[in-house]
Amino acid sequence: MVWDRTLQLVLDFLPLSLIAVGGGATVLPEMQRSVVDVHGWMTATQFSELFGLANASPGPNVLVVTLIGWQVAGVPGALGATLALCIPSCLLTFALFRLWQRFRDSPWVKCIEGGMAPLTVGLVLSSGYLVTRGANESAMAYAATALTAATVLATRVNPLWMIGLGAAAGLSGIL
Repeated sequence: MVWDRTLQLVLDFLPLSLIAVGGGATVLPEMQRSVVDVHGWMTATQFSELFGLANASPGPNVLVVTLIGWQVAGVPGALGATLALCIPSCLLTFALFRLWQRFRDSPWVKCIEGGMAPLTVGLVLSSGYLVTRGANESAMAYAATALTAATVLATRVNPLWMIGLGAAAGLSGIL
């Protein structure tokens, strides 16, 4: 069963690697669809918790992929999911780097680069929406999420303080 799940994770995450423009978080909605909606390996809340844990931990944002793999199939799943999301995009980047540098002043390269920014922003926003929807189960939780987002956007408060306050509110039964 572990190896079946690991193979399925690899097959699901390999193609995502090639469209993960801006990092692993940009394909989070498709990862969530795969592990929650299609395979039922975890709930949307569990998925959001793994995302929160990965972002609260030091390291790259692709850590969430490793945690998803771990949750689904243990160590083989963690390794398989991480390698499936990292290796194809790294190989493609390596293969295209010289070509890209050679034509960097070309109009088509500038056009592609100009289109990548809004694409990445859209993918990141959809990931934020997905995590918000999966993590919140009450009106108070949605209000806390909105307050946290507004505070982080309007001030220089470290988001970890807001996560700590949210955890304290959850433990005290407020949320």
